Amino acid sequence: MKKIKHDDQATPGYNNYIPEKIMTPDIVNTRIGTLTFFDGMPDDTTVSMVFDNLDFLRGVETFLNGIPATSLEGIRLGMAEMGAEKFNQCLIFDELMDSNPLFLTGNTDTVYASVILDLKEGPTIVEIPPECGPGTVNDAFFRFVVDMGAPGPDKGNGGMYMILPPDYEGELKPTEGDEPVEVEIGGKMQAVYISQSTSYINWLILRGFLVDGKPDTSSNMFRNGLKIYPQSQAENPPAMEFIEGSKEVFNTIHANDFEFYEELNIVIQREPISMLDPELRGLFAAIGIQKDKAFEPSPRLKGILTDAVAVGNATARANWLRPRIEGARLYGEESGWCTAFVGGDYQWLKDGGLGGRFLDARTLFFYMATVNTPAMAAKNVGVGSQYAMNYTDSNGDYLYGDKSYKLTIPANPPAQDFWSVVVYDPQTRSELQTSQEFPSKNSEKAGFDESKPVTLFFGPDCPEGAENNWIQTAPGKGWFVTLRLYGPGEEWFDQTWRPGEIEPVV
Repeated sequence: MKKIKHDDQATPGYNNYIPEKIMTPDIVNTRIGTLTFFDGMPDDTTVSMVFDNLDFLRGVETFLNGIPATSLEGIRLGMAEMGAEKFNQCLIFDELMDSNPLFLTGNTDTVYASVILDLKEGPTIVEIPPECGPGTVNDAFFRFVVDMGAPGPDKGNGGMYMILPPDYEGELKPTEGDEPVEVEIGGKMQAVYISQSTSYINWLILRGFLVDGKPDTSSNMFRNGLKIYPQSQAENPPAMEFIEGSKEVFNTIHANDFEFYEELNIVIQREPISMLDPELRGLFAAIGIQKDKAFEPSPRLKGILTDAVAVGNATARANWLRPRIEGARLYGEESGWCTAFVGGDYQWLKDGGLGGRFLDARTLFFYMATVNTPAMAAKNVGVGSQYAMNYTDSNGDYLYGDKSYKLTIPANPPAQDFWSVVVYDPQTRSELQTSQEFPSKNSEKAGFDESKPVTLFFGPDCPEGAENNWIQTAPGKGWFVTLRLYGPGEEWFDQTWRPGEIEPVV
């Protein structure tokens, strides 16, 4: 590199040459407006402008990064609305989840049993009955704590689990692998799988499979076999209370307006400071959400945050419905089918952690779905379920409730148990509400011949003779669809089998 003779090329106002790249011009035109300086010192208008912008940026980022916390808090609030607030109060869907409750992409094909655990009660025991389907405990930031049932260490044989609170300091330690340890529970030694959560509030969600197309077996399994109680009450645990969720109207979805920040503040105030790393805590604190401090934004800041949450919500929707993330599309750009779990890592680490936290992938998932488990990212042939989402037709256009469409499911779908297609509302990300109680088709309940292709129809009116294959849509509204394969086969993972595209019917 050629050495500059500073004494020959001194910058005006200096004794020496000053590299231009480190200087700030007096006038700078930017996307937020014209910034004005005197010798690098911003004037009052510029100072106000950039600070407003900084608060706006942090408000947007708080929305995008806070969704996991507010989403789980939304579930807690919705369950409280139904009277399911305590560890022994289980919200159960005996007659499956219909389109009445607002619940992010819930399915119509398994019996849900949902419980909020508050570990301030101390180490908590969960007894899982045999034949339980996929079950998971997530913490207050929707991070994985433990699987139960079919994908858990009990392998569907039933078992006893203990969840330790974040501030637990006793002798018990989380178990590793699939082997339980002997722990004294209620005066006798029991084989227990132990996990520890980073938060007090946790969500337990269990699923039971249909038997002969009916929910009765799984409903009875939960009602007769599920038990939850603090270790301290093991000798005389309170009886379980089962609260019916089927056909009920309630909301479990976080706010998309200023109330979002208030929901997030509830979580931050309740949970231990150790639940989140300093970087994320600092982001939230930058807009006034900090543990042990009142969230009381000034009128100026509240106005900025109201704008920020609107932009954050739009960003989350674009990120989800028009994903630009590499790996979001299952079959390339020519197909509308997408995965909800981009990156294949339940900790949302990109490229094994080389790319850090996969922030856009995490936002995409938690804006439209719930439950975080390694089982969703792992290749488990014949176990659990796999999902594909579609928001557009074969022309790349959004799906409209006024129009008619068809979707072909090729012969021999790789689903050991059954497959289903469920239609959702893009506003609520919940089941689409029409005159059909269940906006879905289940291959087992519908009695489809798996050896032949099946064509499903979508639209406001049923095509003649297609009653068994038709899912109703609502004029004036959009919709999107999820294909689920229960007991997915190898052909799903190697993509030698794939669903057809959603085609407009002219």
